[in-house]
Amino acid sequence: MKQQIIELLRSTERPGIENLIQHMEESDFFMAPCSTQYHLCINGGLAEHSMNVYTYMTLMYQSTKHWDDSRFEFTLNNLSHDSVVIVSLLHDIGKASYRGKPNYIPNILKSGEVSKAKPYESNSDRLYIPHEVVSLQIISKYIELTEEEEFAILYHNGMYVPSGRDINGKERPLQLLLHFADMWCSRFVEVE
Repeated sequence: MKQQIIELLRSTERPGIENLIQHMEESDFFMAPCSTQYHLCINGGLAEHSMNVYTYMTLMYQSTKHWDDSRFEFTLNNLSHDSVVIVSLLHDIGKASYRGKPNYIPNILKSGEVSKAKPYESNSDRLYIPHEVVSLQIISKYIELTEEEEFAILYHNGMYVPSGRDINGKERPLQLLLHFADMWCSRFVEVE
């Protein structure tokens, strides 16, 4: 899976992508869990979730391209596969280590065992900055994002976070595709 993610990112040929890949390898992106207790709260869960989102987002992107309607300012024909690759694989990079601190750490019970119900907990040594914001911060150090890509990553959680209410009625196709794929993968894609 790691090699697939790297090859997809390289396929975009974005200036700086090699440095971003190096950052991903040096951080815990490929080993970090995706959540504390719900979807893919396992070693490597973040990378697996990102690949799942890419897969589902690509399916939606390809199946809806023929629905474009010239009455709308922005159609799916304006989207590139590169944008799908970038936002799907990197939308949660902020859940990996940031400033040398992992986002999730093992949830050790008083018994010394890792909790089976909630194997990870948020790292209290890391200041709370929403992972969407951290994702944009990390990505922007290495590659330039389009405005649509920034918007999609920033609002990929849609109405499920307080900032999501800011975009009520202002959703964009790339953001919605990412949101739907992310939600689908978070709720319905099982660990293999």
